[in-house]
This record gives sequence, C-alpha cells and structure tokens, in this order.
Amino acid sequence: MADPQSNAAMSAHTLPEPLALPPDAPRAGVLHVRHRHTERYTVVGNHLAQHPGLSAVAIGLGVHIQSLPDGASVTIKTLAARFPEGEVTIARALRELEAAGYLLRRKVLLGGGRIATRTVFVDRPGVTAAVRAPVRGSARASAPVPVPAPAPAPVQASVHVPTPKPTRTPVPSVGSEPAAPGAADLLARLRLADARLLLSVRDVHRLVPGVEAWLGRDATPDQIARTLTAGLPPEGTPIHHPARFLEHRLRTLLPPPLPVAPPREAVPEKSAPMTNCDGCDRGIRTHDPDALCRDCRRHRERAA
Repeated sequence: MADPQSNAAMSAHTLPEPLALPPDAPRAGVLHVRHRHTERYTVVGNHLAQHPGLSAVAIGLGVHIQSLPDGASVTIKTLAARFPEGEVTIARALRELEAAGYLLRRKVLLGGGRIATRTVFVDRPGVTAAVRAPVRGSARASAPVPVPAPAPAPVQASVHVPTPKPTRTPVPSVGSEPAAPGAADLLARLRLADARLLLSVRDVHRLVPGVEAWLGRDATPDQIARTLTAGLPPEGTPIHHPARFLEHRLRTLLPPPLPVAPPREAVPEKSAPMTNCDGCDRGIRTHDPDALCRDCRRHRERAA
C-alpha cells in the first residue's frame, strides 16, 4: 500500500507549465533561450568555451578574465578570493591557460634596474594584434586602437605583445664633465657576464666616477670586470638593486695605488783608457788610439 503522505507531498508542488517547443527542435539535448545583449556583455570564442584540452575551471577562469577590464588584478590570491576554488586549483588552471596560449606573462623594464611581470590575456591564441587601450565605460565591446600593419597579411589580425628593446639614449647631464667612454662601456657590458647586472643609463653615469678611480690606480678593465662579477649570488637569486650592489663593491674593494718606482740612478760613464800620444809619447786618456795630446795638436795646427 502506497504511503498517502507521499502523494500529498507531490501534489503540494505546482507543476511547471508545459514548454512550447518549436517544431524543428531536437528531440534530446539542451535548448537555448537566446537574448540579444546590448550592454555588459563579453564576446567569447568557441575555441575557448569548447576547448577540448582545457578543464572546466580553466575555461571558466578564461571567460572571467576575458570579461574583466584592462588593469584588473588576476593574481592567484585575487582569483581565489573571488571563487570557491583554492589557490592550488586556480594556479593549475592559469598554467593550463598559459600553455594553451591564452595567458602571456612578459618581463617589462621599469628603469633603475627594476623588472616587473605583466600579464596579457589573448582573446584568440595564434593571432597577433596590438594590445587594446583600456576600455572606459560600461560597454566592453569597443574598437581596438588601430596599429599600422608592417606588411599586408591574411585577413587575420595579429596580437603582438610588445617586448621592450634596449635603446641607446643620451646619458643625462648630471655633472659638468661627460662620462668617460671606457668606464661607461665597461659598466654597460657587465650584463653580458650576468643578466642581473643590467644598469640604466642614469645608473651607469652615477657609477662612472667609481670605475675611473680604479682606472686611475692602474687597474685594467678586465681586472675591474672580474672583481665586480666574481662571487655573485647563486643563479636564480635576484639582485634587486644592481647599481647599489656594484657601487658597494667599487667602494669597498678599491685597490691601493701602485707604489712609486724609485728613480733610476744615472750610470757613470766609463772612463777612457790610457794610451800614448803619437807625437810626444805622453800618456793621455782617449778612446782614439791615434789621438794626439793637446800640446801636439797645437804644434800641428801652428805648423799647418
């Protein structure tokens, strides 16, 4: 016998109205109720929403990051505070997006030896275009900043994440004397020995007097470079302030001046040997074996 309370509980609920289906609707599977958005929407490609290799968390994070305005924080802690998933799951999903090409991380020089990591989200991996300017306003769909293409290409636009290139800029005039080329070149080339010793133009100009002090004490450029790059922290340990690091070494490891060499004593001239004058057989000192003494030279000059 059926439980009467069970039937009573079912009848207490209001059954949903029957859904009117179009005649061409599929017999199974999900159906969509479409709505045309005019504000607060994000265009997401099916290559992300239906990506076969990404997890559900990675796809969801990708859609969420794509919907954020430029400048929004997408760190692991920020995303973990926004969603119920933990930091480990969020970090794993971000690595998936990075491996798939949706998330890019690039090092950017800030000057003064400082480096920052910038995060760029690519709407369509494999296509290059300029990074869009920050969108201001509620509507997110706005035209990107036009960037002239270097050459005609197929219809696909390209998304190029600009990487800063070192440019030669004039050294700022901090003092009245220009920087010595040899000292400035030595400091600029230290980054070839270790990339952590990258210096800005201002830092090079500030450290030039310290290098000139070494050169003034007869230290060679190779000796200075070896001293500044020897015994650096282990690889992978950052040098946060390379200019201060090198300034400390230039000041504390400055070699003493070379001792002044004593003046060389004049070697006395070797005296001429003794020989006899050919005229009077008098003994005289001369290097010429046929020389005459002074009196004989006078007699000969008078006779001539």
